[in-house]
Amino acid sequence: MIGAGVSGLTSAVCLAEAGWPVRVWAAAMPQQTTSAVAGAVWAPPRPVSVETLAWSKHSLHVFRELGGDPDSGVRLAPALTVGDSNAIGAMSAASGLIPDLRPADRADLPEGFAAGLRLTVPMIDMPHYLDYLTRRLSAAGCDIESRSVRSLAEAVDAAPLVVNCAGVRAGALACDDTVRPLFGQHVVLTNPGLRQLFVEMHDAPEWVCYFPHPRRVVCGGISIADRWDTTPDPEISERILRRCRRIEPRLRDAEVIETITGLRPGRPSVRVEVQPFGQARCVHNYGHGGNGVTLSWGCARDVVRLIEDAGGRSS
Repeated sequence: MIGAGVSGLTSAVCLAEAGWPVRVWAAAMPQQTTSAVAGAVWAPPRPVSVETLAWSKHSLHVFRELGGDPDSGVRLAPALTVGDSNAIGAMSAASGLIPDLRPADRADLPEGFAAGLRLTVPMIDMPHYLDYLTRRLSAAGCDIESRSVRSLAEAVDAAPLVVNCAGVRAGALACDDTVRPLFGQHVVLTNPGLRQLFVEMHDAPEWVCYFPHPRRVVCGGISIADRWDTTPDPEISERILRRCRRIEPRLRDAEVIETITGLRPGRPSVRVEVQPFGQARCVHNYGHGGNGVTLSWGCARDVVRLIEDAGGRSS
């Protein structure tokens, strides 16, 4: 397994718990990955396809189960989403997955928004959750090795079955030039008592969102394509804070804890497939963009299936 972000860890957990001997090589340990700085919340994927709907549906089922485990970092949280008619329409299409999804009362919408939805969704405290996945992986007999992988050839020299979950670096390993970095930045504040998360949905590169975890609120958001520099931008932070504090006045007195950044792995479509590599096989699982958490368990299930098809039964 190459990579220890949410996709790599989830795939490794599923394989290890299915009985496969797994080794994880990671250039960055879980708490240093882009996954660690995500908001994060399960949400219907955009863009939508048959595959992403199936992956997100399975992930939702698993996250709902994990929401009952206080050690997982997952909890079911009330949410208010707002957006244009296209975004709200896409969200409404998920009503079969989210039983309590309903239109928001106009009185509950912040100024400037004409439509919104209320629902309950899994919200994930990512640093806590990545530690939980690491513990599950360790319990299944697998540790994470700090090791940079320069090529797939290097990995297949060590194992006949390789899983490429290297995030934004996965494209270089796979000679896939459709993968591009999507720079993101969040400002983390102390939590003044918020429980409901807020997400603005549209296709613009900046939007309003905040995710209240027990001791912090992660505020965003932004996506800048093709930017590799992860240095925090103070002007972006000011815009994020201004927008979030306008929506939720209680955030005006919250203290800034830190500013966090990361590179989402953008791609026109998620790649989950097998590639022959001489006598070896590589299963690719990358290109999730901002949907990594939402698709993680569904994609991991398919990774196990593809590995079993490519390599026979687990030991």
